[in-house]
Amino acid sequence: MTDWTARPDEARAAPDPAEAPVEVSAAEQAKVAELVETLAREAAENKDKLLRALAEMENLRRRTERQVADARDYGIAGFARDVLAVADNMHRALEAIGPELRASADAGFKTLLEGIELTERELLNVLEKNGVRKFDPKGEKFDPNVHQAMFELPDPSVPTGTIAQVVQAGYMIGERVLRPALVAVAKGGPK
Repeated sequence: MTDWTARPDEARAAPDPAEAPVEVSAAEQAKVAELVETLAREAAENKDKLLRALAEMENLRRRTERQVADARDYGIAGFARDVLAVADNMHRALEAIGPELRASADAGFKTLLEGIELTERELLNVLEKNGVRKFDPKGEKFDPNVHQAMFELPDPSVPTGTIAQVVQAGYMIGERVLRPALVAVAKGGPK
């Protein structure tokens, strides 16, 4: 019986050169080792660059989140600062009308005063609703971060460095000072 699957010329074929052991010279081995070392160094540098880029992207993401939060919380600061001038003028107008004039005023004038007072309260409520709050630091210790000293007031009954008089109230927006309080600082009292 004849085996038709195997051909006689295949049985005599030479061995595959890829399977034969290859002898490599020392110079070629050094070149291969140098190439492997170079590739490993480049891989390490690329990994380092990748890690640095990822860290930078994370820092950028955090910084952007902070800036967006600040813009959301403090974006109205310029507008609010301008509106404070209106609130101050309304307050000064109401303060200019003394108690005698209020008592002797006719019904129409009293109604006008009540309307102005209501408008001032509403303005302050709208500011507070938008994160702007008024602070009156009378009796507190002077803090140059939130107060602006206008003058010193001799007052031996109050400790030195205490706010004796508020010339103009201050305003905060969030945790930042929108406008410092203008104050008179006591001097001459106990420390």
